[in-house]
Amino acid sequence: MNLLREPTSDEKKRLQIKAGIIIFIGVFFAVFSFYIYQIFFSDNLQINKPDKPLYIRTGATFEEVADSLMQGGYVHDRLSFMFLSKLTGYREHVQPGRYLITTNMNNYALFKKLNNGRQDPLKLTIVNVRTMTDLALKISNKLEISYQSVLDTLIRPDVAQRYGFNDTTFIAMFLPDTYEIYWTWQMPQILSMFQKQYLNFWNQERREKAQAIKLTPKEVIIMASIVQAETNIDDEKPRIAGVYMNRYNGKKRLQADPTLIFATQDFSAKRVTEYHRYFKSPFNTYRKIGLPPGPINIPSISSIEAVLNYEKHEYYFFCAAPDLSGKHLFSKTFDDHLQVAQTYWKSLDKANIH
Repeated sequence: MNLLREPTSDEKKRLQIKAGIIIFIGVFFAVFSFYIYQIFFSDNLQINKPDKPLYIRTGATFEEVADSLMQGGYVHDRLSFMFLSKLTGYREHVQPGRYLITTNMNNYALFKKLNNGRQDPLKLTIVNVRTMTDLALKISNKLEISYQSVLDTLIRPDVAQRYGFNDTTFIAMFLPDTYEIYWTWQMPQILSMFQKQYLNFWNQERREKAQAIKLTPKEVIIMASIVQAETNIDDEKPRIAGVYMNRYNGKKRLQADPTLIFATQDFSAKRVTEYHRYFKSPFNTYRKIGLPPGPINIPSISSIEAVLNYEKHEYYFFCAAPDLSGKHLFSKTFDDHLQVAQTYWKSLDKANIH
């Protein structure tokens, strides 16, 4: 019996059909696998465009998210996006937040980020803040919650008391820095972050320095806020702090012009007038002895350090230099100070500054 006989024509046809089917299935799976790979891993968002944040509000539906992506020009291939959104189950698990859609991002990376709620942080920089309204505006610009909601929290006396402050000193807890926050954070998270920074800043060394100059940390910040308002020149800050400490320790009125500007909220004033000096306010240091009841701004770290390490000297007065350079001249007596001040006022008149 010949076991190696030639297959019949019918057998050859059946073998050819089987081979064709196998090849077809192989090609089909190869094409299907490639298509699936394309759906998952091909670039589909922000194609050749810069990174762009996507904001998903609390309570948003998938349809709203899809509309934002489509109308915002994020998505290149809508079909693959919609297919994978269903395949990954994202349609039923929309999470709010701020998500950075990066250049040439693929669908898989997008839905992995969105499904996990992996938000990208924002930078909140606290600098040049005078009032709680200023602070509320800076914070609310980085959050989903409204400006009014932020302000309402910041000005509530019971909230300030919860963190060991009152309504006039509460702003002292907010130290200048750049913070990482998330768009969906609520005010308790924001306040806890600032409190942690405050407590870390006021370590044992700084507390001991404050105690040595007979000020509490809050009083140091109040004094530093006055120094901050007087000059942006860091080298001068310890000397200016020394002037105010001499007045403070001597039980004299601080007579700090910036406190008058704060008391009247007349922040556009170029000169202090009789109106400012006689304005009735606990912040008017021309009328009352001692520190004002709270900071008149959020002082820089350099201003706080200037108070903690203030220069020991015998100056009780200082005045802006007549050359209008922003620097100051210091005097030990009022008569010497008055001569400098008169020259300075003449410079203002000449420059038509009123």
